[in-house]
Amino acid sequence: GHNVVALEADEKHVMGVNSRADLADAEAQFQQMRRTQAMNDGITLIDPKTVYFSYDTALGRDCLLEPNVFFGPNVLVEDNVTIKANSHLEGCIVRRQATIGPFARLRPDADIGVGSKIGNFVEIKKAKLDEGVKVSHLSYIGDTHIGAAANIGAGTITCNYNGYLKHQTHIGAGAFIGSNSALVAPVMIGDGAIVGAGSVISSDINKDALGLTRATQKELQGFAKKFREKQALIKARLKSNKSETK
Repeated sequence: GHNVVALEADEKHVMGVNSRADLADAEAQFQQMRRTQAMNDGITLIDPKTVYFSYDTALGRDCLLEPNVFFGPNVLVEDNVTIKANSHLEGCIVRRQATIGPFARLRPDADIGVGSKIGNFVEIKKAKLDEGVKVSHLSYIGDTHIGAAANIGAGTITCNYNGYLKHQTHIGAGAFIGSNSALVAPVMIGDGAIVGAGSVISSDINKDALGLTRATQKELQGFAKKFREKQALIKARLKSNKSETK
């Protein structure tokens, strides 16, 4: 007793998926539609065919996406964000005027504050960064809260896992973490504190204090010259023995 009607539709909206090849074709159709929609919505894609969206990617206006950017599920990007080349985002929030990449990875529960900068080869996971934070080079930040305008030096890692449990690191507003530092959670770095480069920090550092763990530098005069001369003699002796053996 029901009526039957026919509807016309664009083939790409009703295409069948019966194989892996069909699935790849359907994905390509979706990506092309999503890229066009993004540009129509005020997003600049320098090389559209290299940007990949998820079904739920949400982008604000006047964002700039450089080549080879990949969005996994559950990503929200606010207005005027720049995402530089070869960056991977999933399950994260990037707030307005932030800069991400190049070669950055934002993992689930990363919350990047207004105007913050995440640079080359930086990985952020389950971390909240307040306004104006800079994590510019070669760092891992996980299970962490970073206060406004803090600066995280190159090579810094938050050691959040002890093999059994995850722990939190808290870095205060305006703090400066020197390069190649390891922050062993749970640990709290106070507002305005400085961590000396190359430190392994496992105890709290008070507000505006300097914390560092560094062995006393030594210098052995003439050691390098004597070392080179000794190694040259050993090398010559080995070369001579090898020639005699032949």
